[in-house]
Amino acid sequence: MKLTLKIWRQAGPTDKGAIHTYQLDDVSPDMSFLEMLDVLNEQLNAEGEEPIAFDSDCREGICGMCGLMINGDAHGPEVTTTCQLHMRSFSDGETITIEPWRSEAFPVLKDLVVDRSAFDRIIQQGGYISVNTGSAPEAHSVPVPRDDAMRAFNVATCIGCGACVAACPNGSASLFMGAKITHLGELPQGQPERDSRVVNMVAQHDAEGFGGCTNIGACTAACPKEIPLDVISQLNKDLRTAIKHGH
Repeated sequence: MKLTLKIWRQAGPTDKGAIHTYQLDDVSPDMSFLEMLDVLNEQLNAEGEEPIAFDSDCREGICGMCGLMINGDAHGPEVTTTCQLHMRSFSDGETITIEPWRSEAFPVLKDLVVDRSAFDRIIQQGGYISVNTGSAPEAHSVPVPRDDAMRAFNVATCIGCGACVAACPNGSASLFMGAKITHLGELPQGQPERDSRVVNMVAQHDAEGFGGCTNIGACTAACPKEIPLDVISQLNKDLRTAIKHGH
């Protein structure tokens, strides 16, 4: 395959960025998207140019580090992570535009790398349960209804990649927050801090500069783990309950 790649280049957080165009030949349809970028970087190194900075880690669709906007879609044309996207999803001779996540709360560090530490700060405000250290309790000592356990497990698959934020016209992280709040709110261990959790996480979300949710649904459409939109309804329900309780 021969491809024309239009890629965002930016030297640093305060530098002005621009789209640069590159030609790449002999791309195998069996390559992953990141392997294609590796090949381009090898070509740039050979030509004495600076390689393109982009994030990746596990390359197995688990860690969420590899998010990119590909032809205007978070993670590209398939419902998967960028690292699990393969070049067979594109056509020979196609032009592909590659940009970093688009969000004020995810500032660009360099080229395609963004700072997603805002997610970490939201988690620090409540994405956990407080428990005494020591040996783990016996698994059946705290019964959990099957439906509750399955819902908690399903929404806990969120990998914090940020695709929901990048896809949202408002730049909202409500799907990410909703997944964390629903996951812990379905379990007995999450009940003691349920009210303070949602209030503190929402406050931090707003302080980071994320936008508000208007239920467009672009977030769940882009989510590689297919987190359902109803977690945002659960988030709003928990927030109203917490406010009623005086938090």
